[in-house]
Amino acid sequence: MTTPTGADVVRLGLIGDNIAASQSPRLHELAGRLTGIEVAYELLIPHQRGQDFQQVFDAARAEGLRGLNITYPYKERVVPLVEIPDPRVAALGACNTVLFTEKGPQGHNTDWSGFVAAYRRVMGDAAPGVVCMVGAGGVGKAVAFGLLALGMTELRLVERDLPKAEALAQALRRADPALKVSTTAEVAAGAAGTSGLINCTPVGMVGHEGTPVPADLMAGAAWAFDAVYTPVDTRFLKDAEAAGLRIISGYELYFYQGLHAYELFHGRPISETLLRDALMGL
Repeated sequence: MTTPTGADVVRLGLIGDNIAASQSPRLHELAGRLTGIEVAYELLIPHQRGQDFQQVFDAARAEGLRGLNITYPYKERVVPLVEIPDPRVAALGACNTVLFTEKGPQGHNTDWSGFVAAYRRVMGDAAPGVVCMVGAGGVGKAVAFGLLALGMTELRLVERDLPKAEALAQALRRADPALKVSTTAEVAAGAAGTSGLINCTPVGMVGHEGTPVPADLMAGAAWAFDAVYTPVDTRFLKDAEAAGLRIISGYELYFYQGLHAYELFHGRPISETLLRDALMGL
């Protein structure tokens, strides 16, 4: 695809449900302008197109998109459709970024690397300690493996779907047999005595108001992270801040996963400071 001036346009897309408020188009199109690349970034919502996930995925590939971001609830569903070059991503079993190549679709996970970068930006070299994470879906898998890389000592997975939680627990044990991992359907049991509290569910995002962890269960924790970034100031993070916890917002994950996806899509780096300032309107 080219512009009227003859410049090539890089077409990208995001497949997901409930993504009308996504800021990914703004990030990728702005990053393109900062680096001299014309980017057209499309929101691809299966039910609005009258298609299932794989039909939307196949259409994007056939129509010449360079790549896709994948979000809730399709990060696990895309795995059988791609080759995954990074064994760490293969182990966690979810992809949020797909690059269409001559050899076929490649799956990557910039949620994993993005969470690690977001955590370090706020917490520095401090170890995560004992962590309670609510949600064991696609983003939960990425965050859990990110915590593993950061030196987490124990993870308590809170999930209504206990077989899903146990599948993630088993994957983590295979990656690190020394890691202590437990599963429960009860938030109170998971949160008691932990250092970190994490939300990896849609609860708190636009259209899914509420909080996954009641405020009275936050006492004694040191930090909290919310994967939700629309809105940035979720009730979960407001309660955590009021309880004296250090806050890692979903915006930081959004920023770093987008920056890392940009580098995959275009094969070149972009200045973190330049992109952050541009997104903040500086």
